[in-house]
Amino acid sequence: MSIRVPRRHLLNPLIALPLIGSLLFLLPLQGQAQAQAKYGGTLQAIVQPEPPVLTNAFNTSFPIGVVATNVFDGLITFDEQQRPQPSLATGWNISDDGKTVTFKLRQGVKWHDGQEFTSADVQFSALEIWKKIHPRGRNTFAAIQAVDTPDKYTAVFRLSHPSLVIFSSLNANEGQILPRHLYQGTDILKNPYNLKPVGTGPFRFKEWQKGQYIVLERNPDYWDTGKPYLDRLVFRVIPDASSRAAALETGDAQYAPFDQVPLSDVKRIAALPNLAVSLDGYAWQSAFVFLEFNLRNPILQNLKVRQAIAHAIDKQALINTVWYGLGKPATGPIPSSLKAFYTVDGVPQYNFDVAKAEKLLDEAGYPRKADGVRFKLRQEYQNFHEAFKNNAEFIRQALKRVGIEVDIRNRDIAGHLKAVYTDHDFDINTGRWVPTLDPEVGSFRHYWTKSIAPGVAWTNASGYSNPKFDKLIESIQVEPNAKKRAELFHQFQRLAETDLPVIPLIEQANFTVYNKAVHGLGKAPDAALSSLKNVWLDR
Repeated sequence: MSIRVPRRHLLNPLIALPLIGSLLFLLPLQGQAQAQAKYGGTLQAIVQPEPPVLTNAFNTSFPIGVVATNVFDGLITFDEQQRPQPSLATGWNISDDGKTVTFKLRQGVKWHDGQEFTSADVQFSALEIWKKIHPRGRNTFAAIQAVDTPDKYTAVFRLSHPSLVIFSSLNANEGQILPRHLYQGTDILKNPYNLKPVGTGPFRFKEWQKGQYIVLERNPDYWDTGKPYLDRLVFRVIPDASSRAAALETGDAQYAPFDQVPLSDVKRIAALPNLAVSLDGYAWQSAFVFLEFNLRNPILQNLKVRQAIAHAIDKQALINTVWYGLGKPATGPIPSSLKAFYTVDGVPQYNFDVAKAEKLLDEAGYPRKADGVRFKLRQEYQNFHEAFKNNAEFIRQALKRVGIEVDIRNRDIAGHLKAVYTDHDFDINTGRWVPTLDPEVGSFRHYWTKSIAPGVAWTNASGYSNPKFDKLIESIQVEPNAKKRAELFHQFQRLAETDLPVIPLIEQANFTVYNKAVHGLGKAPDAALSSLKNVWLDR
């Protein structure tokens, strides 16, 4: 029998997060699940850029999640009110002291190779993957000291302290359960099953033609009886943005999450009779666009230089010209959508002011030379789509105006990750960051000394380390009182913007384009990174 848990035990009430408000020309996912679902058919989806691997165990970039959450499950999922619901766990209980969490696991679940899913898989995933190599999990699940397995269908998490953040990250994207029998005793980062995954999810891996497509087929033995409805998912890799838009317009592709058409085309595409555009499904991420400094560079170790660069960038102009109004200026590392944690009170702000930027650079000891250039920097950027390239170009031009010459490095995602997180071969790094429903999950990685992990993507690449900041982060992690924890997050924002190892630029609004023949797309906060088991085609 499933364990019934009072709502207060499931999530910190301060995690409640409103969905990002839709722009007027964007359509919500209205009435999709009302008609009778139909079985069969192939959904042609777009994933871009191409995922480097097919598990989020050690790389949490969104293209991986778009595909991999169809192959793997988590212990829980979320409903539209952001409350945890059963998945591989049918129920759970939390001890009075908050330090023991007992999960009852679903029985009769099979891995795609026929092996039985058991508590040993949960134990292995939690201790060997989430805690050791998962970019965010290293922080999120730090409190897990042990996982007991009294029987095949019970997993008991032993925590060093109460941890309000854990339940925000047990879904299929953030807390994937991997098969112990295929990973134990191997080099997890190089395991061949990272490229041909074996999961418990609604679809089985079939084929990957690099540079072209990834094929998943219906899992006839899926534990959620009657699901999925589709026979097959084909995730097509289409590097050119205009070609992606054309594929959607003609019906060659029917589903494209994460901003797959040019931002300049969104309003036009939303008006087409066969297509719709929605912002639903991204609230779990609450993403923002950032600029990160490599503090190994002596020039960038100077706080006045970092402050000058912040003042040199017109955030609103960046939104208007590069992001076509899809966003708002960021004031710190926690987006304003996370209302329970967000503050601007006492948080230093760096308004667009070219004169002030010039003055700070002079004071820092970097006057303009005869050619007008003060110094040169190398910029890496996350090449997810054209807007990120344009974002990098906007920054290049903004810094040129104050005498800083920037060389933009154009790489694919694999090359970018190696340059930034392994080789530290950059001066400034721009891209997208995801705090998630609870900013403890995704906001600490830029700032915590313990998140400096060479070779691990999406961690502290700047090399920033401040014992005062480390102490603050570690206080948040163990604080059981939601109100006190929120105040600590306010201090977090103030210190982050004072030391400025990272400049949060804009709060991003992601969107999905889909064909109106596609039904069953979710509205949960993580729907864009969840399985498509409920999706069906009106053929």
